[in-house]
Amino acid sequence: MTLPTDLPDLPVRGALDEVTTTLDTHGSAVLVAPPGTGKTTLVPLALAAGTAGTKVLVAEPRRLAARAAAARMASLLGEPVGETVGYAVRGDARRSAATRIEVVTSGLLLRRLLADPELAGVGVVLLDECHERHLDADLLLALLLDARDGLRPDLKLLATSATVATGRLAELLGAPGADAPVLRVEARTFPVTVRHTPPARGERIEACVARAVRAALDRDDGDVLAFLPGVAEIRRTAAALSGVDADVLPLHGRMPAGEQDAALRPGPRRRVVLASAVAESSLTVPGVRVVVDAGLARVPRVDHRRGLAGLVTVRVSAAVAEQRAGRAGREAPGLVYRCWPEGELLARYPEPEIRTADLTRLALDLACWGTPDGSALRWWDAPPDGPLRAGQEVLRALGALDGTGATDRGRRMAELGLHPRLARALLDGAALVGARTAAEVVALLDDDTLTTGPEVDGELRRLRSGAAPGSGRWRGEVSRLTRLLPSSTNPRGTRNRPAPHPAPDDHGPGRSAALVVALAHPERLARRRAAGSPLYLMAGGTAVEVPPGGGLDGQEWLAVAVAERTPGAQNGRVRLAAVADQELAELAAPALLAEADEVGWQTSGRGTGDVVARHVRRLGAIVLEERRVSHPDRAVVREALLDGLRLEGTALLRWTDSARRLRERLAALHRTLGEDWPDVSDAALLAAPDRWWTGPFTTARNRADLARIDAATVLRAVLDWRHAAAIDELAPERITVPSGSRIALDYSGDQPVLAVAVQEVFGWTATPTVGGGRLPVVLHLLSPAGRPAAVTADLASFWATGYPQVRSELRGRYPKHDWPQDPSTASPSRRPRRR
Repeated sequence: MTLPTDLPDLPVRGALDEVTTTLDTHGSAVLVAPPGTGKTTLVPLALAAGTAGTKVLVAEPRRLAARAAAARMASLLGEPVGETVGYAVRGDARRSAATRIEVVTSGLLLRRLLADPELAGVGVVLLDECHERHLDADLLLALLLDARDGLRPDLKLLATSATVATGRLAELLGAPGADAPVLRVEARTFPVTVRHTPPARGERIEACVARAVRAALDRDDGDVLAFLPGVAEIRRTAAALSGVDADVLPLHGRMPAGEQDAALRPGPRRRVVLASAVAESSLTVPGVRVVVDAGLARVPRVDHRRGLAGLVTVRVSAAVAEQRAGRAGREAPGLVYRCWPEGELLARYPEPEIRTADLTRLALDLACWGTPDGSALRWWDAPPDGPLRAGQEVLRALGALDGTGATDRGRRMAELGLHPRLARALLDGAALVGARTAAEVVALLDDDTLTTGPEVDGELRRLRSGAAPGSGRWRGEVSRLTRLLPSSTNPRGTRNRPAPHPAPDDHGPGRSAALVVALAHPERLARRRAAGSPLYLMAGGTAVEVPPGGGLDGQEWLAVAVAERTPGAQNGRVRLAAVADQELAELAAPALLAEADEVGWQTSGRGTGDVVARHVRRLGAIVLEERRVSHPDRAVVREALLDGLRLEGTALLRWTDSARRLRERLAALHRTLGEDWPDVSDAALLAAPDRWWTGPFTTARNRADLARIDAATVLRAVLDWRHAAAIDELAPERITVPSGSRIALDYSGDQPVLAVAVQEVFGWTATPTVGGGRLPVVLHLLSPAGRPAAVTADLASFWATGYPQVRSELRGRYPKHDWPQDPSTASPSRRPRRR
């Protein structure tokens, strides 16, 4: 094809020759150009003009951008879409044998690359908007590099980015030891004034955006482009702007093509375009002079602890905020209203999806490529090991992955272009409830913009009626999915026969939908915790709460399609579910069924526990049936008792005064003499129970049995013959004082304490010690009435300096007693000596 001579005067036009020459010379390059420079539309035309006999593929992160880019390029050639320039997105394609430039979504190109790793007939692949770091785009880059290295060394790769952080990208695209060239094109932009209008206390973000839009319409010129995190916020903001003197137009990726095109065309009146992230890059919205930025984005996140995955709303990065603001300065000086406080710190760049998203689909694509762990690939950011392994476990449960890689079933699932869970629901659901019903439910689950209520069955009725927003798009997807399931065969490749189980709707309306939901998310089958409770326990072990009112309230079983995690909330919240029952749950999730004796230490609501032995039939974490076990295995009981001791401590045993004192003596020796003496703390004893689990422990079965066991048996069991022979010498229970009395030592503190009457230690000149002379005894010297008179760990010093003051006080209180001036030479007595 020939490059038109009347191309628009966009900044990239002057760099087209450099781009094509660099790519011809090096085979790869990075083009850094902000939005609005023409890189998405002019560069592919130049590449096609310089490439004979092969096709240029342009990979866009979003369907709307792919369609818009193809339409713009076709208009520059004076042709309809589908001739020289075509596009292909999921469920929609316009192309022909004459197509030289094809714009496709990253996900669709991934499917094509997996089916044809050589990309036959393709000369150049342009990866647009790489800086957005979408999961599909990162994987596509890794697989293209692998294909180029092994199969297509002639394949040219051009990556475009709106940001300057391209060092790693250039390194990946370049030859060994040499980075790919980086070309830069600057945008011709006008100054943009920034105003901050944060939400007032208690004000929702939609209300804040609507307030800023109204201010812009009153005070500023031109059309307004407002960025919101998702479809629900777009709808609520549109409702809040009813009555304004402007056309309010939504713009998001799930809209019908005609409505998307309308939002991108200038109109007779001022326009307010309420857009999701699709308008950040790749698209040009003409006439915009004002941007209102909610400062939020919806991104995929996985809560691995709860087993919940979905979209969450986060603050945008500084790079995204700048890119959004730049939309106001394309054609004239502009203005941006930022709906967050001035000075708030933003992350520099968006977090790559590969670090935070569910990686089940990526794991299947890697397995189909032949490198299940991805270790053979060169990544911008490698997938984290934990989430990748979690995705692989899901695939094994679905039958998509085995010890050698992707199974035939897994490859069939990958071809569908759905998340593996939805692919499983479509394939297996078609055999059980019919292809049409399965496709209807899967199409609903795959598009989060279609639902307005929490009940799957109610949402399906709305969509089937044709009156619901998006019902036309839903019907088109249902037809596409149905066509992927030939009526002559079921998902396992055999002739269709009547399902081995009754059709779910034979037992009540809505069960077909619930079965398909459960096939997609068996671990989200949920049973009510108690009658009248809004709380449900999912088979995966996560507790969720249903919204009050509606058809889900009070149901015993649910098949949960969407459950979201709310920051700070103890439980998840059900957003979309279908009414189910136990029979359906067992049919949908046989792999989660288990039956076994369970013996464990179970804690009551009062914080105390006991051994519970029962035979349990479970669906994952949900108990279906249980009965008491009279004679559980003793080894299992032992582990349960040890768990109880670890949870509640050795206080479960009977601690006599003798046992307590023995423990204190042993602890003192361990502190003083070190590891030669055993550690008798709870942690140390329970870390090695084999040393003392003998005698009465071997027949113990519950808490009451533990309470009858003297704890001293545990302590004696950890002493060898050397310790048993030496303990009374090194840590005696009693010590003989000068009066002849044998007085007990208190070892409960850091140092042993001897509480003794002052008169009984007259004549002692040195402080007594234990522990082989290494541990001084602290003397608590008592008055004749048994009250503390002095405390000392250095008796000689006390007699010399402290005793005179104590003597004076004692003489005043007890004048009839004899208080010698020199206690070190005085005779001791057990009873006070009268003067």
